Amino acid sequence: MNSWMLLDDRLDRDLTRQTGMSHAYYEILVQLSETEGRALRMSELAERCLSSRSRLSHAVSRLEERGWVRRQVCAEDGRGQLAVLTDAGFAALEEAAPVHVESVRTHLFDQLTPAQVAAMRDIGETLLRHLNAPAPPHA
Repeated sequence: MNSWMLLDDRLDRDLTRQTGMSHAYYEILVQLSETEGRALRMSELAERCLSSRSRLSHAVSRLEERGWVRRQVCAEDGRGQLAVLTDAGFAALEEAAPVHVESVRTHLFDQLTPAQVAAMRDIGETLLRHLNAPAPPHA
């Protein structure tokens, strides 16, 4: 297993153990919290979470059961569905955020020197430029 997989697993275990919320659910709530009206089309939310639509739909169903998210029909076209962060979901996110931040600090940043953090930032920015660039047309 590589270091990134181990880190992801540790962050998920810490968050789940201390809050009862998986990292996948946390990411969904974060994405919704950062949008106007705390709502996103399900398809856009799936893209932002790098998830399949079916996997995201299942996760949103679990979040609905907890009262953290609700679905509503998209007012613009009446066809699409929105995932909407509820006040209870926002409160759960606010409670979980410090736990997640502390876990990231403990298991990532506290293990690195300032030079390593700077190198990681540089590598991350380089990869983002590459991965966010438009794909070349197929020949």
